[in-house]
Amino acid sequence: MSNIALPFKRYTITSALPYANGPLHIGHLAGAYIPADIYVRFLRLNNKDVVYVCGSDEHGAAITIKAKKEGTTPQAIIDKYHAQIKQSFEQFGISFDIYHRTSEKIHHELSQEFFLNLYEKGEFIEQVTEQYYDEVYHQFLADRYITGTCPNCKSDGAYGDQCEKCGTSLNPIDLINPVSTLSGKPPVLRETKHWYLPLDKYQPWLEEWLLEGKKDVLKPNVYGQCRSWLKSGLQPRSMTRDLDWGVDVPLEEAKGKKLYVWLDAPIGYISATKQWALDTDNDWEKYWKKQNDPADDACLIHFIGKDNIVFHCITFPSILHAHGEYILPENVPANEFLNLEGDKLSTSRNHAVWLHEYLDEFPGKQDELRYVLTSILPETSDSEFTWKDFQARVNNELVAIFGNFVNRVLVLSHKYFGGKVMEANRLTDTDRFIFSELERYPKHIAGSLTQYRFREALAQFMNVARLGNKYLADSEPWKLIKTDEERVKSVLNVSLQIAANLAIMAQPFLPHTAQRMFGMLNLDTVDWQQAGRYDLLPTGHQLGEAQLLFEKITDEQVDVQLAKLSKAKETNMQVAKAVPEAKGNVSFEEFVRMDIRAGKILDAEKVPKTKKLLKLTIDTGLDRRTVVSGIAEYFVPEEIVGRQVAILVNLEPREIKGIVSQGMILMAEDKDGRLDFVTPQTEVQPGSVIR
Repeated sequence: MSNIALPFKRYTITSALPYANGPLHIGHLAGAYIPADIYVRFLRLNNKDVVYVCGSDEHGAAITIKAKKEGTTPQAIIDKYHAQIKQSFEQFGISFDIYHRTSEKIHHELSQEFFLNLYEKGEFIEQVTEQYYDEVYHQFLADRYITGTCPNCKSDGAYGDQCEKCGTSLNPIDLINPVSTLSGKPPVLRETKHWYLPLDKYQPWLEEWLLEGKKDVLKPNVYGQCRSWLKSGLQPRSMTRDLDWGVDVPLEEAKGKKLYVWLDAPIGYISATKQWALDTDNDWEKYWKKQNDPADDACLIHFIGKDNIVFHCITFPSILHAHGEYILPENVPANEFLNLEGDKLSTSRNHAVWLHEYLDEFPGKQDELRYVLTSILPETSDSEFTWKDFQARVNNELVAIFGNFVNRVLVLSHKYFGGKVMEANRLTDTDRFIFSELERYPKHIAGSLTQYRFREALAQFMNVARLGNKYLADSEPWKLIKTDEERVKSVLNVSLQIAANLAIMAQPFLPHTAQRMFGMLNLDTVDWQQAGRYDLLPTGHQLGEAQLLFEKITDEQVDVQLAKLSKAKETNMQVAKAVPEAKGNVSFEEFVRMDIRAGKILDAEKVPKTKKLLKLTIDTGLDRRTVVSGIAEYFVPEEIVGRQVAILVNLEPREIKGIVSQGMILMAEDKDGRLDFVTPQTEVQPGSVIR
């Protein structure tokens, strides 16, 4: 293994801190957790000194927004979801050394220490600026409290800090037609003081460290995003917010303000390591701080999704650089997005495969999900999960190839030789070829893993299973036993050595399966350095009992999952058509300016070359006027003549399809989009005021 590129003495591995405002889904797993867990397990198998940290991100607008929606407190939200997320990770088998949380005192103190370090060095720019303010809720709006149209890709629903459609980093004032997520009204600008990190000041350093120094290290999708941001020119970014939830800014003049979540959240990696060190009597500084000899520095690697690239490649490194005592990330192997059944994963629309539900509905099948997600990881471009593909990969690969091979080898060894490993004393050229392949594969798999090519590594691992399956099928020991028992001994010995190697190499990818295999082979856990050997099981070794490693996924199980997604989609459609949220308040004076009268339709006809428009002549009691109304899909013109209507008569005239429309009739719209007239219950005189 000396040719494998693991040159560092020590590794600090992080996975993105999930927001504690909802459960985990498979998109999270594919983005930041399964790849990191595979890599960490591989490092440990190579006896590397590694600490793997993560924790719940419990600050920021996402938490308070969730609390408002559920009518509860931010503390209740983070307590609920931190416990659920932590339990899901444990059940699934993500091997964190610690899963921490940013609400802990140790984290608040370290975040404030970072802020004060930069403040006392004069790194911040103190600036009074105009920021968006919600006049209904009487508060300044943090980034995630504002949505609007992205100035870059023109998509709606972009947040004040980032467009999740195109990934562009934004400031709230960049948004087109901004709206407060609290009141639904356009915010106004008011003055407030904040402390800014001068990213533009660090741009020359970032270009040298990142674009030049990491050009051959970063994945193309990561490098491309970084280059694009730097090419656009960095701007100072506020490190404080006007919020009532988060880490207090440790300045007397900043009372009531909190640290920006993207200042405190990545510091959560460090505070988690500090807590782990306290719990285990370790020195946290050797995993995060520069050592006297640079050769002793730890290797820091961040595993994230693509929406966090800017913060881990530009913002956090700039903070670490400005501080001066901390190491910088060696790599940030970010993944793209995972889609689900032809659509984007969406928490708000419940279009997701939730991890806690999967664990309940597919008990004992953690590795099946790990396998399928690893095989489709969105490493450099978006990929897609479908339940039919999940079923096919489990049934046709894990069951039919991997599981089938291991089970047949164990069953035949017990059947013919009492579960003992027999001597391979008659090796053929085919046997020697198998052994040479066994020597080759661990190096290739390791090479792929060190380059963060997890799909490729998994495919090569499965090729070892295919190699064994084909070898056993071609050798046909169940036939040979009748005529050449000695040859069968050699065939099963070779097959068992393949199985033992599969157990070793399965450990990063399929940890639960690997442990079961070690039990079946009656073999102690073996590290990666032993992979490739063909004497792992000595002659006379007693094997354990054979068990099925995997079971088929049934059509019924798939149908249940597809039905869940279909039901969620149907519910979303109904909700979308349900009663919309109330608009912002208007004053009484604004309301009484609207002049709504009872009117009667005197004539109605379709507007030529349109599907929805009717031209109505209406007696308003004041006059006879023309109104163009989009109701043609629901009413036949001849049948509505004589109907009473409510009409807004002082609406400014507007030309529609060449016709001047002088008012608006009021309609009610049900959840299916159908319209009906708003009319008095009894006949009233046209012109009667509707109050």
